[in-house]
Amino acid sequence: MNYAEDYLSFLVHFHGPRDYFECHEILEEYWKETAPKERDSHWVGLIQIAVALYHDRRGNKKGAVRTLSKALANLHHKKAEILKLGLDPERLFKLLEDTHERMSSHKPYKSIDLPITDKSLIEKCQSICLQEGYIWGTDSDMSNSSIVDKHLIRDRSDVISERARQLSLRKTRMEDRP
Repeated sequence: MNYAEDYLSFLVHFHGPRDYFECHEILEEYWKETAPKERDSHWVGLIQIAVALYHDRRGNKKGAVRTLSKALANLHHKKAEILKLGLDPERLFKLLEDTHERMSSHKPYKSIDLPITDKSLIEKCQSICLQEGYIWGTDSDMSNSSIVDKHLIRDRSDVISERARQLSLRKTRMEDRP
């Protein structure tokens, strides 16, 4: 099966360094390019899984539970799409439900592996991990603040600049109105 490069990158970051923030960034860009109006897309469901795990690892159980609940609701109706991604939908739902229960019970963060059924997909992702210097399937390094606290240390100057530009455009339009 042929998979999008961004999906491969998502899986590599999910199962390699456990960089859930990067997983979110990668798939959000892909989703916006391929299906931006589909707010209930399976891509959004995968993004929500990564975001939930990011929150969970940082101790934000409330945010983790809320976000994983959204992912479960979203993905429950996307079995065909999940299968096309080389994942086992039934095992995925069971894994997410168990993870949701763990989060709801305020138990410690635990790395999870998505139930990939396509052996060639696993081999391809493992090969990319090796090239990137990651170890496939390793537990999250809780001491790595560059991954655990990524949202606090990333460069957001481009986002801030774009927001300022959009605000300026809106103000100009408001001023031009009679």
